[in-house]
Amino acid sequence: MSHMLDAQIDSDAALVEALRREDPDAADRLVERYGERLYRLAAGVTGSREDAEEATQVALVKAVRTIETFKGDSSFGGWLDRLAAGVAHRKLLRRPPKSETVALDDVLPPLDRAGRHFEPMNDWSGRIDGSGLQGELRRVMTDAIDALPPDDRTALVLHDVEGMSDADIAEVLGVGASAVRARVHRSRLFLRQRLSKHLDST
Repeated sequence: MSHMLDAQIDSDAALVEALRREDPDAADRLVERYGERLYRLAAGVTGSREDAEEATQVALVKAVRTIETFKGDSSFGGWLDRLAAGVAHRKLLRRPPKSETVALDDVLPPLDRAGRHFEPMNDWSGRIDGSGLQGELRRVMTDAIDALPPDDRTALVLHDVEGMSDADIAEVLGVGASAVRARVHRSRLFLRQRLSKHLDST
C-alpha cells in the first residue's frame, strides 16, 4: 500500500472521528475534501447542475447526521459515494418522465436463449476519431444517456464513469448484482445503437 493511500486513510479516520465528536470544523473539512467529488458523481447521475448541487448538499448533511452508521468496513470515500449516488438516483426517480425516455426492451434487438442479441450492430468504434465528429458524438452520447430510464442511467454512470462495484450499485438501486450487470449491458447496447445510427447517417 502506498504512503499516499496510507495518508488518505489516516486523514479520513481523523475526519470521521472529528465528525463523531461533532467538532465545529469537521463539517467544513468534509465539504472541502469530498464536496467536489460528490458533486461530480451526482452531476453524472442526474445530468443537471441544480439537481447535482442539491443532491451533494443533502448527501453531505446526511453524512454528518448519520456518521455513526459508518462502520469502517469500507472506505469512507466509498461510503460517501453510495450516499450521494442514492440521493441523486432518488432525484431522478422523482422527475416526471421525459417524453424522449425510451423503454430499452422496445428498441434493442431481441435476445436469443444464450442472452446474445440476434441482430448484429455495425461496428462504429473505428470511425469515432473521424474529422469533426468528436463534439457531435458527445452530444449524441449525452442525448442517449438522457433517454435512458433512471435505473439504467444510474447503473451505467456509476459503473462505467465512477467505477463503482456491482455490489455497491446494487445497494444504491435496491436490486441484485445480476440486475445491475443486466442494466449496464442494456444501456451500453442502447448507446452503441444510437452511435451506430448517427455514424451511418453521416
